[in-house]
Amino acid sequence: MLRIEAEPGAIAIAPERTALLIIDMQRDFLEPGGFGASLGNDVSRLAAAVPPCRAVLAAARRAGLPVLHTREGHRPDLADAPPAKVARGAPGMRIGDPGPMGRILIRGEPGHAIIPELAPLPAEPVIDKPGKGAFFGTDLDLLLRNRGIDTLLVAGVTTEVCVHTTVREANDRGYRCVVLADCCASYFPEFHAAALAMVKAQGGERGGIFGWVSASAPLLAALDAPPAD
Repeated sequence: MLRIEAEPGAIAIAPERTALLIIDMQRDFLEPGGFGASLGNDVSRLAAAVPPCRAVLAAARRAGLPVLHTREGHRPDLADAPPAKVARGAPGMRIGDPGPMGRILIRGEPGHAIIPELAPLPAEPVIDKPGKGAFFGTDLDLLLRNRGIDTLLVAGVTTEVCVHTTVREANDRGYRCVVLADCCASYFPEFHAAALAMVKAQGGERGGIFGWVSASAPLLAALDAPPAD
């Protein structure tokens, strides 16, 4: 067992039952010139999560933890895109419209790809999801259960939207979630802080209402620590 310092209290994890889940670290959301930037967002706030996320990804791979990645996006024919979701965008900036990195939120377009710094290895599953949560409309739950996973180390963007929705979905399915605060980010710092506070709220020694909040440094310390006698 590994002990990770976290809030509202430390958590012990079994590496063989733990996976790293990296959510939506896509070019359109993080890179200058992408869709996120075209909406007037400061993408540097998301980019700040890349170095700690990259360090955690490398450590997870060294430790042999399963790693899974997600991407939000839709079929080119938009058959899986709810009309209400498409209609929420401004004209010319809607799902499927031409964007700075290809069609917006369409699978296979350049902006849909995961950033090179966190590129998946061939053996690491990539979950293409049509919504905010990584469990809705995907086989993520099946992949995790087939591997005997009961604990998720969660990283990605944005904290209050796709990360938080996924943690809530995971909680309802019986998974323990440890959100790595500096490996997540939002265009709105106040939303990032509020989302993390919700995860660890009403907590005790067995975690908060949705799980635990930790960071890259405590996790790296636990993964790189020498085995206990």
